[in-house]
Amino acid sequence: MTNDDLPLTDRQDLRTSADAVLSRLVGAPAGTARLREDQWRAIEALVADRRRALVVQRTGWGKSAVYFVATALLRERGAGPTVIVSPLLALMRNQVDAAARAGIRARTINSSNTEEWDTIQREVSAGEVDVLLVSPERLNNPDFRDRVLPELAAATGLLVVDEAHCISDWGHDFRPDYRRLRTMLADLPPGVPVLATTATANARVTADVAEQLGTGGGTDALVLRGPLDRESLSLGVLRLPDAAHRMAWLAEHLDELPGSGIVYTLTVAAAEEVTAFLRQSGHAVASYTGKTENADREQAEEDLLANRVKALVATSALGMGFDKPDLGFVVHLGSPSSPIAYYQQVGRAGRGVAHAEVLLLPGKEDQAIWEYFASIAFPPEEQVRRTLDVLAYAERPLSLPALEPLVELRRSRLETMLKVLDVDGAVRRVQGGWISTGVPWVYDTERYAWVAKQRAAEQQAMRDYVTTTDCRMEFLRRQLDDEGAAPCGRCDNCAKPRFTDSVSPAALAAAHGELARAGVEVEPRKMWPTGLPAVGVDLKGRIPAGEQASTGRALGRLSDIGWGNRLRPMLTPQASDGPAPDDVVQAVIGVLADWAKGPGGWASGQPDAPSRPAGVVTMASRTRPQLVRSLGTRVAEIGRLPLLGSLEYTDQVARVPRSNSAQRLKALHGALTVPPALAEALRAAGGPVLLVDDMTETGWTLAVAARMLRRAGAQEVLPLVLAVQG
Repeated sequence: MTNDDLPLTDRQDLRTSADAVLSRLVGAPAGTARLREDQWRAIEALVADRRRALVVQRTGWGKSAVYFVATALLRERGAGPTVIVSPLLALMRNQVDAAARAGIRARTINSSNTEEWDTIQREVSAGEVDVLLVSPERLNNPDFRDRVLPELAAATGLLVVDEAHCISDWGHDFRPDYRRLRTMLADLPPGVPVLATTATANARVTADVAEQLGTGGGTDALVLRGPLDRESLSLGVLRLPDAAHRMAWLAEHLDELPGSGIVYTLTVAAAEEVTAFLRQSGHAVASYTGKTENADREQAEEDLLANRVKALVATSALGMGFDKPDLGFVVHLGSPSSPIAYYQQVGRAGRGVAHAEVLLLPGKEDQAIWEYFASIAFPPEEQVRRTLDVLAYAERPLSLPALEPLVELRRSRLETMLKVLDVDGAVRRVQGGWISTGVPWVYDTERYAWVAKQRAAEQQAMRDYVTTTDCRMEFLRRQLDDEGAAPCGRCDNCAKPRFTDSVSPAALAAAHGELARAGVEVEPRKMWPTGLPAVGVDLKGRIPAGEQASTGRALGRLSDIGWGNRLRPMLTPQASDGPAPDDVVQAVIGVLADWAKGPGGWASGQPDAPSRPAGVVTMASRTRPQLVRSLGTRVAEIGRLPLLGSLEYTDQVARVPRSNSAQRLKALHGALTVPPALAEALRAAGGPVLLVDDMTETGWTLAVAARMLRRAGAQEVLPLVLAVQG
């Protein structure tokens, strides 16, 4: 149907009805709210013309109003339910509440409500649901894909793809599960409208999304791309000397920021550190990360919405979809790696207020964190081919735990790779695991190289954003290919800075004290990974209690902004080996003292506390032997403990892959030995031993070493390392 097919009077009536739905949606008196013309154009295309539309508009523009109003109008005309593919739980919860205000019955299917899925599916079949929000991961669940999705596609009245930039691997937030939308689009009956929305897509990503959704090329699609200026946002950058200055500044100036807001960090460890420090400084804040339990996330969201907290200290887990119109500020402790991702996150602020503050406090550690996340991108071709070969010769579907021992990839990276291969048709997820389809597959070297190059360019753009003397909003808009970009007149470069970099000595001392606090628990491995017999290692099930390591200690995490910043340069692959620095040794001794006196420590006086360590053992090291040996020697000297010796490598030593657990254990199996002199010393010591190493990433090296030491006579093994990776 085209614009000429529906009489003008009917379109006018449709517009009146649309404005009435909008009034209900925003809680305004009947007839007082009115859609903007660009919103109406999108709704008209969906409802009157049953077209496909791609909407690229700034955050706060009102994209959700478009699909909720369109849903109400389509349902009134007998259409089936709207299906919204939405990436994050925070966004889903916001949208269910918003739909209810407009009298729209919304339900959601995601990982947090599995017990409700059958009930929801029955409600959809009975016509009792107007909007079904589905996480993209559901689209590739075999049961959902094969049983629910075909029926849902046949009944859908409107398909909405929210945060559609996730479809494009040219973009900053590619998610392979989104590619499964191709299947659903192909199964939609003729005339079912489709709406794709995003606020963060440059021209290249926009074209890619349009192509993949079938809204580009020769189709009769409506593409609405608007200006991306956010007139309520005042952007600024504060370049402070170190992490302590940044934390102190935030603690001292947080109450000067308007309303309540979000403090973003780059890692979970940093979010937890900052949350703890701000609470100690008297601020009401909550942590929100990928490790936060669902119930705690919901409580944190509610507390921010109700202004019961000054801020959520969050990672990118809160990056999309959280809707608080009066959010007064967004502060970043550390730069995101992409200006597009940065624009996405700062767009949470100032949606319903005239003024909101946006501040970036970059850190020296940002580059190292960017490099870590880049290291888990799509694997090299030989690893992909190895996985395809394993599946091709398998006699049955292989689950991730079964497949993992056979390839050199960590589980999360393996799963992401398989999802891409699934979309490309080379593999398929079925009940019981993954199978090969036998379809030829080509590794797109040129495309992956271009994506890597684009990532590097985005990182440089963030460095340029920090140092630019031009308008910051104009800079971000140009990164998004916004043709109307012009100086904003509000940022710290266009107008004078609104905040100084001043930090009081007391606040700085408190921040230094917090960041200098050392000590992280190192949890021991208690179960061997599945599938070890398949790679020739005869270990499985629970590690016997008499062969386990005990809970250990690390000086810090490499991802935190306290000791992590000190340890990271020492422990990079490029770092030269050398004796442990004095400040590091003294901090380790402090960790030992706290460990001894703490709950369950050997000096705690508790009845079930272990005996005092009877000696020190150092780990074999090929990369940092001086560092490990000197650390063990100093700990033994200061603690007045005998240095019992060191584990050694055998002739069987092989490169230990930084991949999955089974492959690491395969490489470690038979690679270490307890020299006879060390075994004799362990038996003579007759007590627990400290096992000293430079760092632990997965815990498997410590687990293998502890098993060997305990079998050789150690009563208990207490790991002591400089750093935990992650």
